[in-house]
Amino acid sequence: MKIITFLSTLNRRWVYTLVWIAVIIPLLFPMSFKINTTPEVQSLYDAVENVPDSSTVLLTFDLWPNALAETEPMARTALHHLFRKNCNVVTLTTIPLGGPSVAERVTREVAALYDKKYGVDYVNLGYKPNYVSVLRGLATSIESIYPTDNSGTMLSQLPLMHTVKTYDQIAFIFIVADNGIVDNWVSIVNAQFGKKMCAAVTSVMAPKLYAYMGSGQLTGILGGMKGAAEYEQLVHKPGLATIGISIQSLVHFLIIALIGLGNLGFFLERRAKQKEARG
Repeated sequence: MKIITFLSTLNRRWVYTLVWIAVIIPLLFPMSFKINTTPEVQSLYDAVENVPDSSTVLLTFDLWPNALAETEPMARTALHHLFRKNCNVVTLTTIPLGGPSVAERVTREVAALYDKKYGVDYVNLGYKPNYVSVLRGLATSIESIYPTDNSGTMLSQLPLMHTVKTYDQIAFIFIVADNGIVDNWVSIVNAQFGKKMCAAVTSVMAPKLYAYMGSGQLTGILGGMKGAAEYEQLVHKPGLATIGISIQSLVHFLIIALIGLGNLGFFLERRAKQKEARG
């Protein structure tokens, strides 16, 4: 009877406390659950691996700040992967709020770990309005669309941009996005100019992109925090996504256990009432 009383009278504050503990533990004591790599993530990793070392890659930060929990780990891991291959990185964004500053912060933080120099190894072009015209215009002249970088420095003063003039000098495009801009990158830049690209997107966006994967227009997809954690695992750079997926896993295990205990309490209580009724 004691267990029935305990299960039937468990205060919700204890449930909240247990959830809080499940969230705090991975933050204080980092842990890693085994994550199976999905074909889409493996394909993306392989595509980046096949990019020639020391070539130039365009990395987009097409994201709003409210999606950083999913998109920032993707961008960070992409930079680790690219800088490890000594690729030059050019970043830009089609999002006016958040995108330019996030690109600036994240790129500089990761570049410092690899002793990469701004203007020589990487450049942040920042934001320009009218993204359809921007995507098309880059095929003719990057400098005509972006006369200066995100900080106002003329592109002519940045050594990297002396040789990167159009899409022709860009070996690969890595899209990090939380909105429908991926459709434009595919329909304009891939379809019209034949540039190879992959996409790292939020979990709610990923399902609609599988058609592009099937048609070969995207070489790989990262979907949500799990996709980011898989990519971190492949690049051997566990970070925010690995911690996040550990927290999710612990909380899910806790929820399953609490549901099981709740059902156990219900059936035990019903059985006890049936016995009492009989007698």
